[in-house]
Amino acid sequence: MVVLRRVKNLLRFLPGALCAALVLPLFGEAASAQGFQTTAPQAILMDADTRAVLFEKNPDQLNAPASMAKVMTAEVVFRELKNGRLTMDSEFTVSENAWRKGGAGSGGSAMFAKVHTPVRVEDLLRGLIIQSGNDAAITFAEGIAGTEENFARMMNERAKEIGLANSTFRNATGYGDPQQKVTVRDLAKLALYVIETYPDYYKLYGEREFTWNKIRQQNRNPLLAMDIGADGLKTGNIDESGYGLIGSAVQNGQRLIVVVNGLKTARDRANEARKILDWGFRSFESRQFFAASDVIGEAQVFGGDSRSVPLVANKPIKVLMPRGEGDRMQARILYTGPLQAPVQKGAQVGRLQITRGDAIALETPLYAGEDVGVGTLRQRAFDGLLEVSTGWVRRAFSSVADRI
Repeated sequence: MVVLRRVKNLLRFLPGALCAALVLPLFGEAASAQGFQTTAPQAILMDADTRAVLFEKNPDQLNAPASMAKVMTAEVVFRELKNGRLTMDSEFTVSENAWRKGGAGSGGSAMFAKVHTPVRVEDLLRGLIIQSGNDAAITFAEGIAGTEENFARMMNERAKEIGLANSTFRNATGYGDPQQKVTVRDLAKLALYVIETYPDYYKLYGEREFTWNKIRQQNRNPLLAMDIGADGLKTGNIDESGYGLIGSAVQNGQRLIVVVNGLKTARDRANEARKILDWGFRSFESRQFFAASDVIGEAQVFGGDSRSVPLVANKPIKVLMPRGEGDRMQARILYTGPLQAPVQKGAQVGRLQITRGDAIALETPLYAGEDVGVGTLRQRAFDGLLEVSTGWVRRAFSSVADRI
């Protein structure tokens, strides 16, 4: 069930506003920023700090990831390193399969690793990330999981844990497979996760070139050479997908993540990704609605010594807004309730969702602001009677909430 009790402090930003039962308009004027257009068939632009989606076009349409799948491959490797199961000096031997399927003779991108030779993890990572080496990807898959099929299962398990709801991986390289599909929304989430979880390893994405086997190759990410603050991530292109790119750039302390896919040429891919980033940095500014200590709302509690618990966030709540314009936004507190006592202070019990039109501008966890203990027998009996008599009203109310 979805319940919104009240969103208190937003009233400070909209004098005289009426708080509706389920939604609260934050600003009164419609935004014109979404008039921005791109020729990319699928695109998304996300602010890293607020998780705000600033622009989206077919963000949940499935498409082949091509070599952008290698970001998921790298995430599995990074996790093995972080958990101590690998070190940068660990070595994997390049199998004949990896050499034939992913090496120079395969016709795809390669780091030109020699068959039957051991290669350090650090070098394989550079071959994977900078040179987009399919031989490096397969060597990692076989070295970590025995087979590429087993490694793909690891990729899918990690994707689910990270929250990539609509993406499926079938290999470590990004080679075409009818079942290997991703969305640009999921790729943006993956990029953000890698950036935040593995900052030391993420630096590899910003390196401009890498030489292996006496062959020097430039990083395939065109954004790195554009002097726009770009420091990652990955390009991709196969016949099934068209040209795609996951990119990230930082300007004045603000990081934006862009993903495009389905473009016709490499030039279109580079131009559209830059255009979207430039527009994002130019068009939005951050506004704070809540401090970390603010009570954002309340959640109903069943069987407790208090009928409700205050909800707080563990960080300031900021939303990016179009510069110099109002933007009609709505806020909701969502939780499954009533909560069952006892409720421990600091426990995650819901989330705050702020939407701009049909797009989610921000979604962040909400936590219990204080303890709620188990109530007396009389309090619990009263709550039980209240649940019986009003539960059908709350269920109907929640059904309406889900449709708003």
